[in-house]
Amino acid sequence: MSATKLDTKQFIIATVLVNIWVQLSETIRYLIFVVPKLDANAHTVPEATGWVLLIWIVWGTLLSGLVVFLFWMCVTVFGNSMQTILKSTTISWASVFVLFWVGVSNMGFSKWELLLTTLPLSWIEIFIATYIASKLYQRHLKTETI
Repeated sequence: MSATKLDTKQFIIATVLVNIWVQLSETIRYLIFVVPKLDANAHTVPEATGWVLLIWIVWGTLLSGLVVFLFWMCVTVFGNSMQTILKSTTISWASVFVLFWVGVSNMGFSKWELLLTTLPLSWIEIFIATYIASKLYQRHLKTETI
């Protein structure tokens, strides 16, 4: 397999494995850090019904696919290294979490102070997800070690 060719089977396997971490991390972070700090007047936040949970599962899966795909793009250009993991992590994190939380706070659905907790924790989540992707990539493509 070429390091510049994205293998669909390996992409799906990596996305599923990264998704296990993302779903677990998102659930824990949401329940422990976000729910207690949500504004009491945020009556527009829906209850965790089946449809809402399904949408969050789909969102986490899309996030996992983004992390794996963006890491593959970065490793193709920069090689499989810790610096590549950090670049890919930061781009994924800023593209998803920073935009999301700034938008939510700007619309008044969350307090700006919540970003002091959620943004660093979400960066750690994406770092671990990207690290998992790097190890899977390294294993299947026999790239250099980190």
